[in-house]
Amino acid sequence: MGIVFTKLHGLGNDYHFIDTEKNTVADPPELSRRMSHRHLGAGADGIILVMPGEAHEFKMRIFNADGSEAETCGNGIRCFAKYVYERGMTDKTEFTIETLAGPNRVTLTTENGKVITVRSNMGQPKFERAEIPMIGDAGRVMEEPITLDDSRVFNITCANIGNPHAVVFVDDATKISLTDIGPRIENHPSFPKRTNVEFVNVIDRDNMVMRIWERGSGITMASGSGSCGSALAAMITGRVNRRVNVHLVYGALAIEWAEDGCVYQEGPATEAYTGEWPE
Repeated sequence: MGIVFTKLHGLGNDYHFIDTEKNTVADPPELSRRMSHRHLGAGADGIILVMPGEAHEFKMRIFNADGSEAETCGNGIRCFAKYVYERGMTDKTEFTIETLAGPNRVTLTTENGKVITVRSNMGQPKFERAEIPMIGDAGRVMEEPITLDDSRVFNITCANIGNPHAVVFVDDATKISLTDIGPRIENHPSFPKRTNVEFVNVIDRDNMVMRIWERGSGITMASGSGSCGSALAAMITGRVNRRVNVHLVYGALAIEWAEDGCVYQEGPATEAYTGEWPE
């Protein structure tokens, strides 16, 4: 028997979810590389392992399409919550999921046994250069020029919300050549652990548009942590309010930097299908 998996997505950011209590995954990085391939596999931005937690109810491990392991995943968190709730693995509508970035508390809105939206606590953001991490002098990275290997210069603002984000403000995020600029910033020597790269244009103080080149996966249709990182960058540079709608390819996420110092993201999660991967 092969590995039973379920594909879920958050606004098009898709992952294959695997329950490790029912499936043996000997080599997660290699499995993710094979399963995630858009032409030779099942196609996804990565795989997420559903595991029992140590201090809390559940634990998730995220492997990108290139096999690298991510610290956290905002869209993945929401899909994870939907997966375990709708399969009766919990009857709670509020619980905690462990990630490499720390515990993430989720609150579910349900209707007739189905999860409609999920609000998750992504924790307190970090802005200091060493916390991104990014090489250079101490302090926040705010609209700082960075020179690419082809001599082009972009101004970046950085935030860490469990994983690193470098944000570039542009006139129209939908017209940026992600495959050209994205990997150059992701792999820039200033980022020892690489970085997610977001391009943002602000519509007004309550709305912004974001497109992302995701570390380890390339172009993705959405990113929960990327939406948080982008919103935070816009907030600390005075462009938007502390609650903002981040518009992505297939919809929007609501991001709030609340008075308790934590960042919350809220949006949908959708199940696509269940299949079996031959092993």
